[in-house]
Amino acid sequence: MRRPSIRRAGVVAVAAAALLGGVAGGAEAAQTTSAAANEAVFVQTNDPGGNSIVAFRRHAGGALAFAATYPTGGNGGRTSGSASDPLASQSSLFYDSAAGLLLAVNAGSNTVSVFAVRGDRLHLRQVISSGGPFPVSIAVRGSLAYVLDAGLAGNVSGYQINDGRLRPIPGSTRSLGLSNANPPFFLSSPAQVGFTPAGTQLVVTTKNNGTVDVFSVNHAGLLSGHPASNPVAGAPFAFIFDAAGRLALVNAGDSSLGTFSINPNGKLSAVGPPVTDGQVAACWIIAARGFGYVANTGSGTISQYSINSSGTVTLVNAAAATGISGPTDMASAAHGEFLYDQGGQSSSVNAYHVGSDGSLTLIQSQTVPDGASQEGIVAT
Repeated sequence: MRRPSIRRAGVVAVAAAALLGGVAGGAEAAQTTSAAANEAVFVQTNDPGGNSIVAFRRHAGGALAFAATYPTGGNGGRTSGSASDPLASQSSLFYDSAAGLLLAVNAGSNTVSVFAVRGDRLHLRQVISSGGPFPVSIAVRGSLAYVLDAGLAGNVSGYQINDGRLRPIPGSTRSLGLSNANPPFFLSSPAQVGFTPAGTQLVVTTKNNGTVDVFSVNHAGLLSGHPASNPVAGAPFAFIFDAAGRLALVNAGDSSLGTFSINPNGKLSAVGPPVTDGQVAACWIIAARGFGYVANTGSGTISQYSINSSGTVTLVNAAAATGISGPTDMASAAHGEFLYDQGGQSSSVNAYHVGSDGSLTLIQSQTVPDGASQEGIVAT
């Protein structure tokens, strides 16, 4: 099998090259363009009765206007015990800008939907098995994609992106060895899958299992048989990478953000002690204008952090945004000028302007049609 080609798509494919201050704009850069035709925000309804993607047109000032709803051809799902965060994960919706594709999980159908993207319009290209039960997160690096399934033992499965479709890689599925039901309990399910900036390792976070698992990735896109399993006290949840390629990890257990170097053998080395934001249930993270923003679903707030060149984490503002009904996943757009957060308990998306100092100013709260179970958001 040939090595996957390296394109500029994917959260971490551009993390080392598209930097905004001290925090790498990986997710932001992969999901942002300056072309007016591409100014859109897509939100996944995750409706168990029929999953859909709601498309919003993004105006120059950051406000959103409903454009259309596109069925995914599958069903959403809910982890047991969840309230504001039915999938209990980050990156359940992924925009691959180089391929012009939107990838969405259908947790209730064990499938992934692939849409072609043109501006704020979508065309369903494919619905394909996720490789296991209850998919919750997607990672893309060049023409290589991996999907994280959270049900039962949990697993990751690999795909080649070819001609606008996902092609399963034979023998690519790896088990996480968890002890979950299907659907899994929201506090014990794995939370995110993502590639390191170099693309040579694949990272998976688990929560109450308390590990960050790191697989090596070979030239054919296949993973090592077993990951390096790194115990992390609390509930390791979502992550991005900083300007130096270090892992910036949110821990829901103590509502903190910490940075780690990932060694070639997959072992983590803590850069410094994690820094708590003093909030409740910090889970999601996004980069914008050189800052890291963490959504605290238990407090209804978003916290603002900075990470300096040595990897030291500083809390800038514990409550940069307040009064959000169950904040969950986030996206940023226009080179970090705008931040969008899902209100998990209000069927809404909150739009913010990001100031040069990182301050957040609310622009709008936009209703998501059929968004009672929404989770997953990207901006182009």
